[in-house]
Amino acid sequence: MSRHDVAVLGAGLAGLSAARDLAAGGADVVVLEARNRPGGRVEQTTLADGRLLQLGGEVVGPGHTAYAGLAGELGLTLVPAFPSLPGEDTWVLTTGRVLGDWLDDAERENYAAVEAQFRALAATVDPDDPWSHPDAERLDRLSVGDWLREAGAAPAVVRNRDVAMLSLAAESVERTSLLSDLRKEAAVGAHGFYSYEVWECLRVAEGSATVALRMAAELDHRVRYGAPVTRVHVAPGGCHVVTATGERFDCAAVVCALPVAPLRQVAIDGVSPERLASLDRQRNALAAKVSFAYDGSWWEEQGQNGSMYFETGMLGGLWPQREGILSGLVPPERLAAFLTTSPALLEQDLLAELALAMGERALDPLAVFVRRWGVDPWTQGYITGWRPGDVMAVGPLHGTHEPPFYVCGSDQWVCGYMEGAVRTGRGAARAVLS
Repeated sequence: MSRHDVAVLGAGLAGLSAARDLAAGGADVVVLEARNRPGGRVEQTTLADGRLLQLGGEVVGPGHTAYAGLAGELGLTLVPAFPSLPGEDTWVLTTGRVLGDWLDDAERENYAAVEAQFRALAATVDPDDPWSHPDAERLDRLSVGDWLREAGAAPAVVRNRDVAMLSLAAESVERTSLLSDLRKEAAVGAHGFYSYEVWECLRVAEGSATVALRMAAELDHRVRYGAPVTRVHVAPGGCHVVTATGERFDCAAVVCALPVAPLRQVAIDGVSPERLASLDRQRNALAAKVSFAYDGSWWEEQGQNGSMYFETGMLGGLWPQREGILSGLVPPERLAAFLTTSPALLEQDLLAELALAMGERALDPLAVFVRRWGVDPWTQGYITGWRPGDVMAVGPLHGTHEPPFYVCGSDQWVCGYMEGAVRTGRGAARAVLS
């Protein structure tokens, strides 16, 4: 048994951000991590030629101020990401491959009109309190797809938005709460539908996983690896945490930075049923990530910018990670096909899909990397999935604390980006220290 001021559960970006600030504030903190590495859903590897390749989270936008501030404190540099690259988007549709916008003039005009309605509606939602919206119940019950049709979207516009959502490994517009999507966009300024220029235009030049690695290096011995948490007891007079090895950590406060799905496997007592029910009601969108390494960005010679959308197949979308490296996501709806494909066949099947978008040169990569985040026992998902009715069911306890039990993580912000992890991790530390 060991004693500490605070036990932090999980050494992803959220847990490390919280622990770093707690340590800086004078708290004796221990971080308990199930894996043998820090970072959670950010991870990287180095290719033989020295290029860093990101296996998890990569990109942020100008609205992600907590992440940008932390990167600056760690001596890291934000540089432009893929939206600024030249060339056209590639769409692999059931009707064939299209470079650039595939809507006709009337459909583009319809798209702009519907997006204007979405933008105006998003501006009425308080991202910190969407439950207070006078029409919150109805907006949450509506799927994005139902709302698009209600707003007069042409069938091609609904189709366009659905393929775009799947490219993000979010769930289909037919299974996404309108209120959740409005809230997400309101959090970054209510510019309209999801835009790479708003959400994904920046990356850490030294590698996004380096953010976690530098925090872990600062915390040093405070991070305990190979220590999955199985039980948490919370009480004002003292808490304790027990790991799978039977080790007990006594503490005055617990900061939980575990994703909501693995959290269900932890026995927790001393926290109100209402708070636990709110946490349990959240869902993770299951997904996998595939990265393809080539000797250069040769697709630019073909007029392609590397951003791709797939209407069918296993891949949902791809984007250029950096020179010669493409990142791809397998969305929830397609994960079954992905997971049931023999590992001996998976790479060639994925490359065959990529060849539909880029030609036969895509069949000869230097390397292919796969991360099955949806079935990884310590994540069991990717971003938070908000189906119709979920925002109201999770309720205003979302992201709140019940001292001495504090929560943080990408699930506890509006959207499961790295910003959510850092923002809530640092917020939990401030709450504990106060």
